[in-house]
Amino acid sequence: MSSLSFQNDYSNWLKEVKDRIRNARVKVALSANQELISFYWDLGKMISETKAAYGSGFLEQLSKDLSNEFPDMKGFSYRNLAMCRQFYQFYTNTNLQQPVADLQNSDLQSYQEELQQLVKQIPWGHNTLIFSKSKSNNEAHFYVHQTIENGWSRDVLALQIKSNLFERQGKAINNFHQTLPEPQSDLATQTLKDPYIFDFMTMTKPYHEKDIESQLINHITKFLLELGKGFAYIGKQYHLQVGETDYFIDLLFYHVKLKCYVVIELKNTKFIPEYAGKLNFYLSAVDNMIKTESDNPTIGILLCRDKNNFETEFALRDINKPMGVSEFQLTEILPEELKSSLPTIEEIERELGKTVD
Repeated sequence: MSSLSFQNDYSNWLKEVKDRIRNARVKVALSANQELISFYWDLGKMISETKAAYGSGFLEQLSKDLSNEFPDMKGFSYRNLAMCRQFYQFYTNTNLQQPVADLQNSDLQSYQEELQQLVKQIPWGHNTLIFSKSKSNNEAHFYVHQTIENGWSRDVLALQIKSNLFERQGKAINNFHQTLPEPQSDLATQTLKDPYIFDFMTMTKPYHEKDIESQLINHITKFLLELGKGFAYIGKQYHLQVGETDYFIDLLFYHVKLKCYVVIELKNTKFIPEYAGKLNFYLSAVDNMIKTESDNPTIGILLCRDKNNFETEFALRDINKPMGVSEFQLTEILPEELKSSLPTIEEIERELGKTVD
């Protein structure tokens, strides 16, 4: 065997060994995390079921005793012991339990067991964020499931909870069940939010749709995070020629899970029915000029600053192309001339001081 051939064989073999080691490390880490979460669950249960747990100074004493006995182990601080207790009590509190659609078993014991298996799949830091911020098991299950499915970091999870994603997901007004077959209609519905929160953008009035488009693309990573998993950006002011007329789509995406193009139109005004008609025209054009046989029907998302729900539902009733309508929110900066007319902190403090005197 030549030296070059040996080096190639060895390189390939070494790559396989490295891949095996990486896979093993991931499995070990996952296994260790599952054991840790199981231990914290059991510890929280033991603390909750001990009558002394609610006595003055119990957790402080327990923290001291466990830390002295196991000095090389972390997780026995007063705060973490309190978190273990809250962890167990949150998921076993029947007042916080609501039906969860994608849990197959409806009885209480099976429900709890399935939730226990899910929470073991995410780190403790993620878990503490979820059960300390959620108002129900249903909400907690949503964030656990989304974390697993999307691979969210703790910071991203915190951002999604802060923006109240649970209440916004799947809430946009749409006609998907009339225009798309199942299960695509259900998946498309869950893809949309209402409202979309673009708080990573700061703008001063007056501003126009093109200004918003530019800012969204300048912050494309955060924009895609707010849109959700599966969106692939294609372009802004995407040119289409229909007949002898030029048209420009505000934003064009492709959704890899829905396997379809997604047209997004921005309107910095309240929704009016005419917007749905224009978006319907764009969807027809994309279906005719860009979509291939392997793609599903193009979906439209109309983002506006405000809408009347009844009027919006009525406008979409006889539209034959799949579309949804959502509001969007920006962080607005006060103009300089308005800022100067507002009192400063020092002026407010002086006025308060006069009032006290």
